[in-house]
Amino acid sequence: MKIGVISDTHLREPSGQLERIVLAHFSDADMILHAGDFVDQRIVDFFQQWNLVAVFGNMDAGEVRSLLPEKRVIDVSGFKIGLIHGWGSPIGLEKRVKGKFPPLDCLVYGHTHYPANHKRAGLIFFNPGSPTRSFTGRNTIGILSLGKEIKGEIIKV
Repeated sequence: MKIGVISDTHLREPSGQLERIVLAHFSDADMILHAGDFVDQRIVDFFQQWNLVAVFGNMDAGEVRSLLPEKRVIDVSGFKIGLIHGWGSPIGLEKRVKGKFPPLDCLVYGHTHYPANHKRAGLIFFNPGSPTRSFTGRNTIGILSLGKEIKGEIIKV
């Protein structure tokens, strides 16, 4: 199973750049996870044409917050995946967001605009970064591949 992972799009309407990224990397994905900061409902609507699972972020407008939860847990192919945006300082963020969930196999989060893909104490922490507003100078998205285990990949776009 292939899951496209994106966060922190920070757009008011779908751009050609976003459309190209999504079509190039997620067209064969079984679902797309969005970890918040769409900013506008038009971006949520754009992603609805795929199997979207999403949460709102701290920069999302009230209309987006009324459509989406703050956090969620999904069971996919026998793996428990948590999805949350995050808040506050990037320092200690993984510990804070982990504390919001029961035991998981993978925790997908956003907020920092910095990609992350590492395992600690059996839990995969996965942040796709941002496809439009990277703080590293390289815009990124992510892919989770589910088979016998979960494997994450950060993709520069």
